[in-house]
Amino acid sequence: MYFKNIVGHEDIIKHFRSSIEMNKISHAYIINGEVDSGKKLLTKAFVAALQCEEAGLEACGTCKSCLKLASGNHPDVTVVTHEKPNVISVEEIREKVVEPIYTKPYESKYKIYVIPEAHLMNVQAQNALLKTIEEPPEYGIIILLTSNLSRMLETVLSRCIVLNTKPIRERDMLEHLVKSLGLTEEKAYFCLDFAQGNLGKAIKLATNSEYVQVIDSVVGVLKKIQDMDVDDLASALEQIQRFKMSINDYMDLMMMWYRDVLMLKVTGNIDKLLFKGEYSTMKKQAQVHSYKAIEDKIDAIARAKQRLDVNANFDVTMELLLLTLKEI
Repeated sequence: MYFKNIVGHEDIIKHFRSSIEMNKISHAYIINGEVDSGKKLLTKAFVAALQCEEAGLEACGTCKSCLKLASGNHPDVTVVTHEKPNVISVEEIREKVVEPIYTKPYESKYKIYVIPEAHLMNVQAQNALLKTIEEPPEYGIIILLTSNLSRMLETVLSRCIVLNTKPIRERDMLEHLVKSLGLTEEKAYFCLDFAQGNLGKAIKLATNSEYVQVIDSVVGVLKKIQDMDVDDLASALEQIQRFKMSINDYMDLMMMWYRDVLMLKVTGNIDKLLFKGEYSTMKKQAQVHSYKAIEDKIDAIARAKQRLDVNANFDVTMELLLLTLKEI
């Protein structure tokens, strides 16, 4: 819950601290950035500082407000949840934000509502929220977290302060992974290459056993994709379905695989590869594929990601992707 413990994001932290110091808190914020980029950590630190009884630029961590926040039981802080996985309905926004925000805070200066995955709000939900953002109570603060700013209504964007997370410096990430998590430099660099400035993603890769399974699955599929028959493709699709909740990371790894193939074709240098252990397979693929073919595969994965972002059918999208990767 402390700004001082957050790695990177200096610009956003400076903005929050300056707002607190000058007592110029906005009624509506949007924190935008890819999944695991630090949006929730920044929000927790900001909310804790705002509600802290010590009223400083950093939460004290020991007052009643801080302790309640740490336990997830603060009466004046609400994290909005939703029932359906791919949409936040207008009813949920009205019930959990629009109506209760006009009841005064129970014990704090502010009444704060945090909406994760705010881009999942449908048009009606965003319009309902817009009225509250336009005419908020003086104590009300709404913080929207999103990884897809393009799905937010322009009218909502124009009335919020938009803060964009940025990639974290490699040296800062490396220091955290090695010193705080105890990784070897070799494993830390693998995580860095994969995460591309996203510390949360690097930490997940380093600490989550499922991520190891995701990597193994990606390698298993892409090593054999050119030689797969119909039954093999069906088996590969079934395997990918197991990682549906991590599909963005799965597809990022697929792109990293072909980035490695392209890098090997251009430079022949194994040191620049993410998947160094698959050098022999990648060398063969680099030899048989043209530059355009490799780039077309990367583009096909990117298009599949875009389709899934707009809620295209998962099985159809992934089946089409596998067929495309095989045929290119």
